[in-house]
Amino acid sequence: MSALPLATAHLPLPMPNLDAVSKDSSRLASLDQFRGYTVLGMFLVNFVGSYVAIGEFLPILKHHHTYCSYADTIMPQFFFAVGFAYRMTFLRRMEREGAAAAYWHATKRVFALLLVALVVHTLGKGVANWELFVSGQGWKAIAVGLKRDYFQTLTHIAVTSLWVMPVIAARPGVRVLFMIGSAALFHLLSHYWYYDWVNMAPKGIDGGPLGFLTWTIPLVVGTLAYDAMSTSARPPVTRLLVWGAVLMLLAYALACLNRVTPPNNLSAADGWMGILVEPPFVPPADDETVNVWTMSQRSGSATYLTFGAGFALVVYALFVQACDVGTFSVGVFRTLGTNALAGYILHDLVAAAVKPWVPKDSPLWWVAIGFGLFLAVCYVILRYMERHKLYLRL
Repeated sequence: MSALPLATAHLPLPMPNLDAVSKDSSRLASLDQFRGYTVLGMFLVNFVGSYVAIGEFLPILKHHHTYCSYADTIMPQFFFAVGFAYRMTFLRRMEREGAAAAYWHATKRVFALLLVALVVHTLGKGVANWELFVSGQGWKAIAVGLKRDYFQTLTHIAVTSLWVMPVIAARPGVRVLFMIGSAALFHLLSHYWYYDWVNMAPKGIDGGPLGFLTWTIPLVVGTLAYDAMSTSARPPVTRLLVWGAVLMLLAYALACLNRVTPPNNLSAADGWMGILVEPPFVPPADDETVNVWTMSQRSGSATYLTFGAGFALVVYALFVQACDVGTFSVGVFRTLGTNALAGYILHDLVAAAVKPWVPKDSPLWWVAIGFGLFLAVCYVILRYMERHKLYLRL
């Protein structure tokens, strides 16, 4: 996520009013609970990820950019939820008001979110005086801000939603081809220059300005999950699990290509086992295995987003089984999941108040106490908003 979840596990965002979209509460339960779990995960990794003790004892909660950690699974889950709700609300509005009204409404939401993102993420630190603009340094600062600061979670969600809009109402095959084409284009650009550019100072966040091409993967997978849920007589838990596993295995297989890509050529002595890289959640033995095929949130690699989409699909399938087939429901997940945008904006403000009292070199127990206080403040405010029906939505 990132600095606002952003540059790091990131976030979620503006989700449509699901209660206004469907009367089938069983269908809404799994999505709200899934989204609430994801918001809680975002709170966790964004707060603790910068601490030395976490790096020593729980490195899986940090973003490493050289493999897929638990922290890296959070942002793809938000895009999955966005895609699910995006297709659902778009089709409902198109059915009620027509295609033109649906596209116009979606477009307004996208640009409203871009404005919110400008306020939340900003364009950087700005300039100290007018002379910097006269000398051209001010415009350079804006360019740096666009690469490093503005293109974080909210911006990526808005731009990716705009990119996918032409096919959001299309049949599954069209969306899948669009997803594959977008990922292939990003990988090709990364191979020739974009990967090096995003990873040079100032380093980009979540794939940088062109990251929307691969963030398309979890968003489109979310739309496909909605199709499966809306067309099945019974919750398609097995189908969701199988396709999630297929995507994760595909992502790992593609990630292994970084061992046969120059300058990482293998010798005959390595054998076929030499092709295999460390699986997700396991750090690589050395940085020599890191390139455009590596699962990297900073790079926005196609392998990372494919794995993230598959992981999100599996996690969502578990929530479908628990909430739609069973009666599982956690109040905290409900509170966080129904006011995700407010939680996203709020959590950074609360962290700014708590973190000054939790130094970066704090022992693990003090980090835990700091996180507990941070989480309690966020929850109390969001719970108050829920009880008074105060929801921040675009």
